[in-house]
Amino acid sequence: MTAMDHPQVVRFCLQSLQGEPTPEIPGVELLRQEAVQEFIYEHVFSDELPLRPPTRYRARILKQLISRIEAAIEDWDQHGISDNLTLALSSLLSQPLPTETEAAQQREYVVYHLSLLREQLELSRTIPRINLLESRSLIAAAGTTGLRTWEAALHLGQYLCTNRSLVANRRVLELGSGTGYLAVLCAKYLGSSRVIATDGSDEVVNRLSDSFFLNGLQESPAVSATQLQWGHSFVGANWTEEGVDTVLGADITYDVSVISALVATIDDMARQFPGLSVLIAATERNRATFERFLEVCEKRGFKVSHEPFPVPPRSEQNGPFYSDASPIHICKLRI
Repeated sequence: MTAMDHPQVVRFCLQSLQGEPTPEIPGVELLRQEAVQEFIYEHVFSDELPLRPPTRYRARILKQLISRIEAAIEDWDQHGISDNLTLALSSLLSQPLPTETEAAQQREYVVYHLSLLREQLELSRTIPRINLLESRSLIAAAGTTGLRTWEAALHLGQYLCTNRSLVANRRVLELGSGTGYLAVLCAKYLGSSRVIATDGSDEVVNRLSDSFFLNGLQESPAVSATQLQWGHSFVGANWTEEGVDTVLGADITYDVSVISALVATIDDMARQFPGLSVLIAATERNRATFERFLEVCEKRGFKVSHEPFPVPPRSEQNGPFYSDASPIHICKLRI
């Protein structure tokens, strides 16, 4: 078994590229192996990588990794620490590191690997991935929470990977797109004929062009971004001429004050585009808020069905990685 084939080694690399706070370091028997150390260097810490985690993060994780390797070695004549790893750590520590406050304000590369797209993995030996720039330390900034990818988007993406007919060859509109994770997934991997990524924030909409560029979609006619304010008329918008088949939304029901406007917008779309399918994913942070969303939907005449798709335990996740602490609901709405 090569390093690439060992689940513990691959898992550590994928978690590190996603910027997980505590990636799971492989066991001692693996860490002693030169091939494993070189594989980790090439896939996480090499300067040749085009998209790398931030300097402060890599320095912290690499220090932990080397410390763990040192503890794993029993015979220094037989095993050692990769020169590439030690040089990488020296280089990282010699760089001026931003303060924690400065680092929180910076956008960083985050790479999400899509383990459920197995047929593409088998064809190319490369796990399909989505590359994004995010402000992950900021919960909200500039009046928006759309500067990072939230867990409901990752979970809804997994659901769509296993239910592609919901978006394949369909015109998809995403509400509250944020970083554009779902829009990129549908346009690049799931075969949507057209994807419109929308958000109420000008800043978020402007940054979506970065997401498209990082995933090779900058010149694709299949995906675009536009501003959409919930509760306001969208009649006359350029995308209405083509129509919409499926509406997606993830983690957009967290604020009870916007629920009425959100559902009103979905209602307007459902009446303008007969047969519209609507999928909403919501992390249950506050049960009362989620129940308020369901209540407003029912008052608007929507039939709400709950799609059974539980969050897998972290130990069973192979990318993307997200918490299994809070339940995430996926609801299908129809008039």
